[in-house]
Amino acid sequence: MKNKKHAAAAMIAIAAVLILLIWRTGQTPSTVPDDYTPPVYSTIFSLLPPVIAITLALITKEVYSSLFAGITVGALLYANGNLVLGLNTLLYNEEGGFVVNITDLSHASILVFVIILGTLVALMNKSGGAAAFGRWASSHIKTRVGAELATVLLGVIIFVDDGFNCMTVGSVMRPVTDRYKISRSKLAYLIDATAAPICIIAPVSSWAAAVSYSIPEKYHINGFHMFIQTIPYNLYALTTLLMIITLSLMKFDYGPMKVHEANALKGDLFTTPDRPYGDDISDEEGERRGSVIDLVLPVAVLIFTCITGMVYTGGFFDGVSFIEAFANCNSAVGMVMGSLVTLLFTFCLYLLRGVVTFKEFMECLPAGFRSMCAPMIILVMSWNLSGMTGLLDASGFIHDVVSGSAGSLNMFLPVIIFVISVFLSFSTGTSWGTFTILIPIVCSVFPDAPEMLTISIAACLSGAVCGDHCSPISDTTIMSSAGSHCSHVNHVSTQLPYAMTAAAVCAAGYLLTGIVGNITESNAALICTPVTLILLLAVLMIIRRREAAGDRQKA
Repeated sequence: MKNKKHAAAAMIAIAAVLILLIWRTGQTPSTVPDDYTPPVYSTIFSLLPPVIAITLALITKEVYSSLFAGITVGALLYANGNLVLGLNTLLYNEEGGFVVNITDLSHASILVFVIILGTLVALMNKSGGAAAFGRWASSHIKTRVGAELATVLLGVIIFVDDGFNCMTVGSVMRPVTDRYKISRSKLAYLIDATAAPICIIAPVSSWAAAVSYSIPEKYHINGFHMFIQTIPYNLYALTTLLMIITLSLMKFDYGPMKVHEANALKGDLFTTPDRPYGDDISDEEGERRGSVIDLVLPVAVLIFTCITGMVYTGGFFDGVSFIEAFANCNSAVGMVMGSLVTLLFTFCLYLLRGVVTFKEFMECLPAGFRSMCAPMIILVMSWNLSGMTGLLDASGFIHDVVSGSAGSLNMFLPVIIFVISVFLSFSTGTSWGTFTILIPIVCSVFPDAPEMLTISIAACLSGAVCGDHCSPISDTTIMSSAGSHCSHVNHVSTQLPYAMTAAAVCAAGYLLTGIVGNITESNAALICTPVTLILLLAVLMIIRRREAAGDRQKA
């Protein structure tokens, strides 16, 4: 009876909103002039679409309808309540429309890359390569701790691009972590925590290039040199890496992750009934035929060809230096080229070795596509939502907030920038878009204070990665779920307490760093970064003791 009352109330509310929108459609024109600006442009209401989407996703545990609700609200805000204009905005707007986002070169390339990766994973399972690698790893990796640290190590090694990192590490390590009863949520967290956090401190990566080109030329700052200087101050990346290693070595978890890990030890790797990728049952015949080389060799070729494809798009083979080629590369296009070459190589390898037939190979093509439908839908909708936020100029609102924080608050500006960067990245799901917006503002605030400029840019980068790490609409978060074959909502809900712990410690670290940097105008990282890392260890020790005390009380 109670559910029927709730449903009736919801239907009445929806009907009232529809009546209001229909009335509003009759009151407003269905076309807009070239200089049209929506009423909520560059106001706090411009953040309403992502806030609605994220809140609904966390409450309902259902990501598709939540994203669609946020997108719809964004389109209606832009259209000022006009249903006709709102529908056109939702589908065909040049910045936020569904159709435009799918046909964008970079977005389409990422979708193709995801499909090819899904096909490669299906092939590795069919050939028995994944199962063989799992058997081999179980003879060399003896414990759950070893399996977790091996996942972290592989994530550190594959540092060139976060999306490539997520899909590759997940494909390779999933059979290993399954054998040691590590939950899919924990695997997703380990992948996510070694994707963007590694890329943002790796000099040779697509992220380094993006940061370098975000610094305006008028300040005459060497972007790559500045990126190198920010590494010791990138507290979120450093604390996250320390956190995953510490949690693995100390053998404890907290929050929702603790429940997932406890269930995994009992044999349930998923905890919830949601199985977006099925139960991942290996092919028994493939297990007998395949060997370790059937997984290792394609992955090695994939890494080599994707890196080659990236530097090719950056002009490396036209005489440009390797670093400059990375700075100019189109990573999405490069990864598509590399993954396609790898697929052709794998086709030849498996047929020659007789581990799959031609028919089985072709069956893996649609199977790989089907396995990646869920993350692709979420990716497209998250791009759409980000576009809606751009149409409403959320970045302009954030610009005004940051600019208004300058002046007498200089020593507190790093922590302010960090918090704002976290919020913006969390709301929009894009770390690149966040630091592209904020870095020029930071440069204008500290034109004559090199130490504070470095600290503040690092705070911006750190906050962007943190928000990206927490956000359910982030590309990296989505691809971490896909790489680990984990329910996306489970990944977000279990990761959030860990990310927020690191974020709280980083906020304290940037408060200290801003004060020290403003007073001494010297290398504050020598003092503040070690203090921040020690503070994280202390916080984890306190959490561990509280968890242990709670377990004793339950017993």
